Amino acid sequence: MLNGMRDHQAEQADLRGDCERCFGLCCVALPFAASADFAVDKAAGTPCRNLREDHRCGIHARLRQKGFSGCTVYDCFGAGQQVSQITFGGRDWRSGSPEQARRMFDVFPVVRQLHELLWYLTEALALPAARPVHAELRKALEKTREFTAGTPEELAGLDVASHRQEVNVLLLRTSELARAGTKGRRKDRRGADLMGARLKGADLRGASLRGACLIAADLTGADLRGADLIGADLRDADLTDADLTGAFFLTQPQLNAARGSAGTRLPGSVNRPGHWTAQV
Repeated sequence: MLNGMRDHQAEQADLRGDCERCFGLCCVALPFAASADFAVDKAAGTPCRNLREDHRCGIHARLRQKGFSGCTVYDCFGAGQQVSQITFGGRDWRSGSPEQARRMFDVFPVVRQLHELLWYLTEALALPAARPVHAELRKALEKTREFTAGTPEELAGLDVASHRQEVNVLLLRTSELARAGTKGRRKDRRGADLMGARLKGADLRGASLRGACLIAADLTGADLRGADLIGADLRDADLTDADLTGAFFLTQPQLNAARGSAGTRLPGSVNRPGHWTAQV
């Protein structure tokens, strides 16, 4: 059971990747293909060629220069340390049996999805406008936390898609409540194809941009205050001097994939990406 709701920022701090407590799971369990994001192909369950024996990345400070920008925009939402230290009790995949390693690699993506849901639920509970559904959100948060505490076998058999659908109903209601009080037109651009769109200075206050494709969109100086950005694809989107104050369901991976400036105003739940300074 939850012992009351902890501070919002403390909650979300627990839902960020801590590589010091992980066994490099994202560098082994997940596959990637040679592309603009990755310099080479890698199969699931195969260690990245840059992963050292101590589970650290050998080119961490030079990932972008070496063609691995995809790694810089990824975040496991704390699933790595959860699986490494809790689910498998600190037993790493190198020293265990091949069967244990496979179980660990299978469980990691499941826990990652659960931790992403925990992020959204925690964010929803921090929105005063969502108070009418706070009780239901807390129940969903507790249920999700209980799932993350399962055994490897329980996690491997979990129907995550079904649970995501249940949570999404609450997140949709949260979005409606939060955006209802936003001044402006509250545009509904859910799932919109806005790839490369010219939205410089656009008034997107309180807009629903859930799942919208904003790849390479020009959002320079756009007003995104109070917008719902859950699942929006912001790869290479230009957020220079944009105002995202109060925008919600925005994750660090989304922001890391975008471009921005010192003048970009952000909600407190995310950090300004370090590579932005070099780009603007």
